[in-house]
Amino acid sequence: MFLKKDCKFIHLFQNCATMHANETLIQKFYQAFQERNAQTMGDSYSDDAHFSDPVFPDLNGKEIYGMWAMLLEGMDPEGKISCSNVVADDAKGSADWEAIYKFSKTGRTIHNKIHAEFQFSNGKIVNHKDDFSFFKWARMAFGFKGLLLGWTPLLKNKVRDEVSKTLKMYMKRRRIK
Repeated sequence: MFLKKDCKFIHLFQNCATMHANETLIQKFYQAFQERNAQTMGDSYSDDAHFSDPVFPDLNGKEIYGMWAMLLEGMDPEGKISCSNVVADDAKGSADWEAIYKFSKTGRTIHNKIHAEFQFSNGKIVNHKDDFSFFKWARMAFGFKGLLLGWTPLLKNKVRDEVSKTLKMYMKRRRIK
């Protein structure tokens, strides 16, 4: 379910007369996320798109598709994605989204609240930045260890290194180029 100021609740691909095409693109992107459809998510980006968040700080092009495909493939089947406050115009947009899932390494429940900023060109996402508190995420993911170390570059860099290696192996295995 998506919340929009002027439209109340919008369900699967139902559009308001006032919805900008890039708002629709964001809605479809998060609907695809909910449905675990990496192909539709990947198709939302331009070929030279850029993505960043606290864990994946610098992904480009096919790496973005690879990240979403990898995350969706390993996602908790009971995991939930929700999206709200979608706004966009010709050049930029934003959304707030939440992910509730079990972290595979520890089995701990994560409830991550993310703010996404987008830039668009020719009906595609060219820049996507997700922002969330790594410290809060680390506390949820690692418990006491995350509480003690989640604010340090040590843990953040360790997580970044691990996911970077995992993404490279995943893309090689799946022949994503």
